[in-house]
Amino acid sequence: MVFDLAFIWAGLIAFAVLTYVVLDGFDLGIGILFPFGKSESDRDLMMNSVAPVWDGNETWLVLGGGGLFAVFPLAYAIVMPALYMPITLMLLALVFRGVSFEYRWRAEKKGLWDIAFFGGSFGAAMFQGIALGALVQGMEIDGRAYAGGWLDWLTPFSVLTGFAVVVGYTLLGATWLVLKTEGDLQVQMRGYAWWLGAATLGTIGLVSIFTPFQDPIYFERWFNLPGSLWSMVVPVLMLALTWTFFTGLNEGCDLRPFLSALGFFVVSFIGIGISFYPMMVPPTLTIWEAAAPDSSLAFALVGAVILIPVILAYTAYAYWVFRGKMNPSEGYH
Repeated sequence: MVFDLAFIWAGLIAFAVLTYVVLDGFDLGIGILFPFGKSESDRDLMMNSVAPVWDGNETWLVLGGGGLFAVFPLAYAIVMPALYMPITLMLLALVFRGVSFEYRWRAEKKGLWDIAFFGGSFGAAMFQGIALGALVQGMEIDGRAYAGGWLDWLTPFSVLTGFAVVVGYTLLGATWLVLKTEGDLQVQMRGYAWWLGAATLGTIGLVSIFTPFQDPIYFERWFNLPGSLWSMVVPVLMLALTWTFFTGLNEGCDLRPFLSALGFFVVSFIGIGISFYPMMVPPTLTIWEAAAPDSSLAFALVGAVILIPVILAYTAYAYWVFRGKMNPSEGYH
């Protein structure tokens, strides 16, 4: 083939996963912050700020998972048995969260649905992070099958990554509310964002310290030339984003803290890519070994070339229509 179809598809799936993280991360974060709303009207406003877009955000999760199944079947066949439990719990958490969105508005007593919204958001974030940590630390493969244990995904490192994702998503939720609200709620979330930003950077630092010790390949890429020349880009970008984040908060900016918080995730994703490439399932399965035949990749790519721009277009349109600050009594203004 003129084009490396396996590489193109790996990039498309990585793009879908990253887009899901940056879009769905802030509305999961709002769910985690939900119990801290000081009044019923504040909690209504928090939920209403993401009501028009939350279900569309999850389209990218479906695209990433479906794409993995369709074009990297061997990777899917190894990853799913290894991560059945955290992925199942994540999906159940998303179900509880979605149901709470629909039922809370109609319930006379909202306490149960408030708990479901918080629990589903926290659980989804935690198990996404745990699944990521389990993937980073590597999976035992025998031939073309997963050969590890049923609980290999549950380790101190995976729990640390789960906690880091929870903290990071909560930061995204706080900065989103800084962007979309005014008054007391905005002031409250601006204060939360400062501490959550510090906690997010701290947990990213801890994960970054322990990641190179999960596999010798990671260590070599981060600390030996010429790989360290690429990896040094990550801390430099993170320092720049840290400066824009905290100066934005201190100067009363609404947009800059949110964009900087999204940048933390994008740069962290780049760091994971530097560690992983060209592996699809660490420590041994590469992109090309996991890929379907080129004929299948080419056939699926035709659909992706049509579908992805459509999804991007309606996502952009939804955010454009519901742009601006929230009005507690009328919605957007």
